[in-house]
Amino acid sequence: MSVRRLADASVQPASFAFSAENAIWAQHTINKYPEGRQQSAVIPLLMRAQEQDGWVTKATIEYVADMLDMPYIRVLEVATFYTQFQIKPVGTRAHIQVCGTTPCMLRGSEALMDVCRSKIHPEQGQPNEAGTMSWEEVECQGACVNAPMVIIFKDAYEDLTPERLAEIIDEFEAGNGASVPTGPQNGRVFAAPATGLTSLTDETAVLKSTRDQAAAAAKTSD
Repeated sequence: MSVRRLADASVQPASFAFSAENAIWAQHTINKYPEGRQQSAVIPLLMRAQEQDGWVTKATIEYVADMLDMPYIRVLEVATFYTQFQIKPVGTRAHIQVCGTTPCMLRGSEALMDVCRSKIHPEQGQPNEAGTMSWEEVECQGACVNAPMVIIFKDAYEDLTPERLAEIIDEFEAGNGASVPTGPQNGRVFAAPATGLTSLTDETAVLKSTRDQAAAAAKTSD
């Protein structure tokens, strides 16, 4: 596993604080844990901070540590161990995580990364010049049957082609990311077979209402 270090001091903000809404949420989350176990809230608090500001800063780590009465080094260990935490600035409009594990690789993930290199930045983890877009290669995202795929923030975009990913990047860059449909991008229904259903093709055979009607008809005929 590669060493993960915090961003350079030159880009670190001087302070961090939860918004009023997130502060209420954070306290509610801490209160879910029994007395003496409140430090277990460290991961959800760091994640909410990242959702608020886009990445986890040094000030964020210290703020969360103070909330949970934890040594700074312990929260730093969590933030740098889990790759779900972005510890350097990412794109403000989209940070694209391209799955590079074997199923996605076999289905063309390298071509998706080429699109990101071309349209965002040649190096992963580096925002574009405007600071609006960034990308990185990640490990399995759990939708292998829909390979290749990417995740942007919390949403998955699956069954991608390079052309479709380029369109999605353009939409996010234009500020229209919320209008991009999530999930499969080729018309597939969730994780259904790409070639169409091969079993349970007749829905009537498995519906309780259909079985009840058939039983009632058989009883009447008797």
